[in-house]
Amino acid sequence: MVARAAQFWWLAVIRGVVSILFGIGALVLPGLTLAVLILFFGAYMLVDGVFAFVSALRFRHERERWLPLLLEGVLGIGVGAVTYLYPAITAVAWLYTIAFWAFVTGVLGLVAAFRMARAAGSAKTEVLLGLSGVASIVLGVFLVFMPAAGLLALVWVIGTYAIVFGVLLAGFGVRLRSAGAAPPASLPTAPPA
Repeated sequence: MVARAAQFWWLAVIRGVVSILFGIGALVLPGLTLAVLILFFGAYMLVDGVFAFVSALRFRHERERWLPLLLEGVLGIGVGAVTYLYPAITAVAWLYTIAFWAFVTGVLGLVAAFRMARAAGSAKTEVLLGLSGVASIVLGVFLVFMPAAGLLALVWVIGTYAIVFGVLLAGFGVRLRSAGAAPPASLPTAPPA
């Protein structure tokens, strides 16, 4: 299996290099990267909406499948259209969704920490859970009050991830090439009978 994969080592290297270039671009041009991500999201929503709509038409005689697919298609096409017409709204909506999630999970973490501390009679172990809840709440508040910085940070995280992923994948491709160049281990032979 390694020998077969080693024949295509260069695919992993190319993917890694492209990922590294994307990551560098995201770090150097975060505004452009965000715009491209939004446009790709809009394209995805439009295409997915059209396919769901076509599926709804194909299942129009099956009432329980037709209506959900139709609604999904209309919603996807609508969200895709709004994304292209108002890309800034899409970016802010993403940000506020993440902020809401962070705030709610933070509150839930604090509630769980307090309940556990009350049940145990001490708060030694539960402090870390409580602090993680506070960190989530701080992130949510930060994103709400500083949305531009939040969007920029999101692009930087994606860019950094792309670089790390690309380096690892390219390294894998190079090692795979080395594994394919090595002579195969000799198989043990049966002793003569």
